[in-house]
Amino acid sequence: MATIRDVARAANVSVSTVSLFLSQPHRVSEATRERVSIAVEKLHYRPNGSARDLRTRKTNTIGVFLHNLSGPFYSELIAGVEEVTDTLGLTTIVSGLSKNHLQGSLRLLREGRVDGAIVLDPAIESKDLRKYASASLPVVVLDRSLSANLQSDFVTAVAADHQEGGYLAGRHLLEMGYSRFTFIAGPIDSEDSRLRHRGFFRALQEAGVDTMTVPVVHGDFKEQGGAQAMAALLNNGLIPDAVFAANDEMALGVMQTLAQKNLRVPQDIAVMGFDDIRLARYVTPGLSTIHQPMYELGRAAMMQLDRALNGETRIPPIILPTTLVVRGSTVPQEKKAGENYYAAP
Repeated sequence: MATIRDVARAANVSVSTVSLFLSQPHRVSEATRERVSIAVEKLHYRPNGSARDLRTRKTNTIGVFLHNLSGPFYSELIAGVEEVTDTLGLTTIVSGLSKNHLQGSLRLLREGRVDGAIVLDPAIESKDLRKYASASLPVVVLDRSLSANLQSDFVTAVAADHQEGGYLAGRHLLEMGYSRFTFIAGPIDSEDSRLRHRGFFRALQEAGVDTMTVPVVHGDFKEQGGAQAMAALLNNGLIPDAVFAANDEMALGVMQTLAQKNLRVPQDIAVMGFDDIRLARYVTPGLSTIHQPMYELGRAAMMQLDRALNGETRIPPIILPTTLVVRGSTVPQEKKAGENYYAAP
């Protein structure tokens, strides 16, 4: 069986160069990579990953811990992460957390089985992240702020500007002439939902709306949760003329319930979401929403983590902008032909 020394001899390079090629190929010149690659294939060399990990204390693996894997948000986020990990020669492990998997995920962090972590889930508590984050296991968080119980040299954050996105949603609905609002929030422990709520209400308050009279119903960021929340409102006689849901999936659920009740969108009730998932442009009418740069969030999180893996500490958080996307679900009929109206695809 060929050894790493055999590969180095065949490629006319040092053993350390072969080792670097195997662990961080982006740090080896293209010409050298080609020579080593040819030697590896010719000799059928297979590195002993377990032995290498014991020697270097590195796994060359990044853990991405998500709330679940079912939502369309996550696929784009993961694609953004993997674009960067691929160029760095790293492997990505993606875990969709549930109560049953939480302890296993914490064990990965506790035992250092990954070299770094990107965490988008409130089930992993901030105190645990701070406990396990270190120079050998830096952490990037999404969906939470760097509060006092999370501040650490080895933890940083990436987020979209959720509060500004909520504000943009409120301003748009006000400009379209709506006056009776409902906010369908996400889970109570979601930082994103809280910020969207805050921005939305800020826009309403600036326009003189008494937000104490605006119903807020919590959903679960899924279509069924949005459908149930809207049904509960209607059954209680609360009929707004505009609904802002804290994500697109719940907004689509709202639209399903309205269709079942023979209420038209937007003629009877306007509906607005948040995220700009692909399905938002294909429903009828198209869903107005706030575009969250999901792919870019994944890339930014991994780039922050790469900085930490290279020894940087106290890396400042990154906030990416959100943008308004106007489609047919929020534009009153008489305004659809207006020359100042811009409809996104």
